[in-house]
Amino acid sequence: MKITILGSGTSTGVPMVGCHCQVCESTDPRDKRTRASILVECGGQRILVDTSTDLRRQALRERIPQIDAVLLTHTHADHIHGIDDLRGFHFIHRRIIPCYGSPETIEKVTASFSYIFEGLCSEGYSPLLEPFTVDGEFELFGCRVLPIPIMHGAFNATGYRFDNAAYLTDCSEIPEASMAMLQGLDLLIIDALRYSPHPNHLNIEAALQLVQALRPRRTLLTHLTHEVHHKDGAKLPVGVEFAYDGMVIEL
Repeated sequence: MKITILGSGTSTGVPMVGCHCQVCESTDPRDKRTRASILVECGGQRILVDTSTDLRRQALRERIPQIDAVLLTHTHADHIHGIDDLRGFHFIHRRIIPCYGSPETIEKVTASFSYIFEGLCSEGYSPLLEPFTVDGEFELFGCRVLPIPIMHGAFNATGYRFDNAAYLTDCSEIPEASMAMLQGLDLLIIDALRYSPHPNHLNIEAALQLVQALRPRRTLLTHLTHEVHHKDGAKLPVGVEFAYDGMVIEL
């Protein structure tokens, strides 16, 4: 299995519009962060987690030839508003691909982007995605996928475990039952927005406390703001790193 960090940034991206802080003006390419998303490759197939606002840019940068399935974590704009960029793939392969999410997520995204799921013949739109709700373990291309219920402030979101790797973006709390689903990880990719606290996201201190409890072999902190300089990752505990756009992990 191969995981590519398509985007490691928060909802504003980094650099942030109008900002001239040290991180936004950094020349380190790892401080240039598009909106959070990953690509999981297994069984020769590609699973996209979230259709971020920067999907087209990410797909071009990583030269992604096709998407075979989409998983959605929740329906905030930075995680779904790139959904129309899937049309480019459809023009080439002409397939309707499966899209998975919680019942709440699927209900909202199909209502907001009905033309993506149903098509709109009068305006030349073909269906791109077929929606499926998930509330338990399922298999995709030989990979065991386990939805992980998490909290994003007062909002419900979904993380995903792929065999022994887990992706938990936009997370402020992990319920006890979900903690039990996250044991024995080789890789944990987890929300760690910034150093200062935030009501809807883990900050770096809170994320590190969860890492200490879960003890994965390797951890990547993602969904980062311009408060975080990539070079400061040298100060993180052993086995913990800041994610960056284009980072590739082989498992």
